[in-house]
Amino acid sequence: MDTFSEGKMNLNQCFVSEETENQEDKMMKKVLSIILAMMMVLFAAAAFAAPATLASVKEKGELVIATSPDFPPFETLSGDGSVTGIEMELAAKIAEKMGVKLTVEQVNFDSILLGVMNGSYDVGISGFSVTEERKKNVLFTDPYCMAAQAIVVVEGSPIATKADLEGKLISVQAGTTGELYCLQNGYNVESYSSNTDAQMAVQNGTVDAWVIDDLTAAEMVKANNEKGGKKLVVLSEAMTAEPYAFAFAKESGDLVEAINGYVDEMVADGTVAAIFEKYDAPYTSPDAVK
Repeated sequence: MDTFSEGKMNLNQCFVSEETENQEDKMMKKVLSIILAMMMVLFAAAAFAAPATLASVKEKGELVIATSPDFPPFETLSGDGSVTGIEMELAAKIAEKMGVKLTVEQVNFDSILLGVMNGSYDVGISGFSVTEERKKNVLFTDPYCMAAQAIVVVEGSPIATKADLEGKLISVQAGTTGELYCLQNGYNVESYSSNTDAQMAVQNGTVDAWVIDDLTAAEMVKANNEKGGKKLVVLSEAMTAEPYAFAFAKESGDLVEAINGYVDEMVADGTVAAIFEKYDAPYTSPDAVK
């Protein structure tokens, strides 16, 4: 073999070697892409668990509820960090009747329903009013009480009726039916992440009025006025009336059916009314407005 032929052969070998390396690189990248895609699927599955069913709750022996503990007397944060209130006691009784442990997760109100829908929590319990808009995305249990949206103002305010709110700025908690009602009816709204912030807004004059569920309004106004600060007043005229219930994912039909039995039983035998009385809260049964 002459020098030219030998050089040509070495050059060909070099090209073949380079081509082989390129093919190996492409294969390695393809394998890595497949592995990455599989990891993304696994992460997505972990982030969005399957919504709760009666069987899954029984199997794990736990009912996980999501709540925003800034809504007395329904749910509030106690000194030891635990969540107490009317709905927490109702949830505890339901878990007891089911024979499972109750686990309470504290989250922002406006993220509760999404968490229920994607399976992060079994049920949303945080003073939820049943509305047609919410029913498009979640299932509700039978109502356990009736409530109203109250109007709160500072003492001495010129606002005395619902009609006086025209052109005024109203504070509400984000994600509540109070916010939705005000927006749908053309009121000027300033939304806050918590009712505590919404209350402060009306007290410091940032807004003219505060719309909040009536029982919580009574509780928070009473606590505020006892402290001796700028006094608040709950108007006698409410914005609207609505039923309260617990929220579940659309796929949790059998779980809702089972819990409906417990809710209806506690409404009928006076258990719900007794819990409201324990918290000095007036109770209106859903049966009273049927």
